[in-house]
This record gives sequence, structure tokens and C-alpha cells, in this order.
Amino acid sequence: MEAAIADLPEPFRLVFILREVEELSVEETAAHLGIRPETVKTRLHRARRRLREALDARLADVMVGAYPFLGARCARITEAVLQRLS
Repeated sequence: MEAAIADLPEPFRLVFILREVEELSVEETAAHLGIRPETVKTRLHRARRRLREALDARLADVMVGAYPFLGARCARITEAVLQRLS
């Protein structure tokens, strides 16, 4: 997570850290950085999106083997559980 945050462009990283780590409000973050509150919201949204994408890319290989029951076996297990619940 730290590496993904460090890889964010500085404007996004600053907003992300102030909002999510330091827990400043939108208004406090805007005042601290000298930008509009709308810009804070936009940068935070973009920072979160980039973090999701970066983490997805880094974790994709790990997650492939995490749930080997995907596919037909998964559908069969799900169906059996739903029948028992009925």
C-alpha cells in the first residue's frame, strides 16, 4: 500500500494523505493546499482510482490461485447451498 501511495502523482498523493491518513476535512485540505474544495474531491477520487488500479495489478497474480474453486465447481457448490437454504 505504501509503495502504491508513493507512486501517486504528488498532487493526488498530498490530497490522499491529508484526507485519508491525517483525516482532514475537504475544507481543511483545500485551505492547507491553497486549492478549491472541488479540486480536493476530484484529486481524492482520482487518487483512489489509481490506487485501486495499482493494487489490482500487483495482487492479480496472487489472487488467481487464492480461490481454486472458481468456475463449474463454484457454481455447483453455490447451487447446493442455495437448495439447502430453500
